Amino acid sequence: MIILASILVALVAALHFYFLVLEMFFWDKPLGRKAFGLTPEFATASKALAANQGLYNGFLAAGLSWGICLGDAGFSIKLFFLACVIVAGSFGALTVSRKIFFIQGVPAILALISVFLSH
Repeated sequence: MIILASILVALVAALHFYFLVLEMFFWDKPLGRKAFGLTPEFATASKALAANQGLYNGFLAAGLSWGICLGDAGFSIKLFFLACVIVAGSFGALTVSRKIFFIQGVPAILALISVFLSH
């Protein structure tokens, strides 16, 4: 169960690192516009906001990676950052699109459950 928990936490961290890359570097490029369904005008106008959002996703990825690196000692850190991801995914679902919850929140919930069960 410990291996499954680590894999799921790593998956959530990888997702957030991917979001960082999309939001900070590809927001106004074809890949970013397609991923988020943006017009070129909106992508250009909101580029700085997206980069800021990407940075926060990077902090989530870093925190989850830190928790993984600490092994059992990272239990509380993994719980904290997974809870942050769940809150962010829930807020995104309420304010932007329900799809965000399934992309962000559900993997974090599964990881959180597996971290609890493996501890």
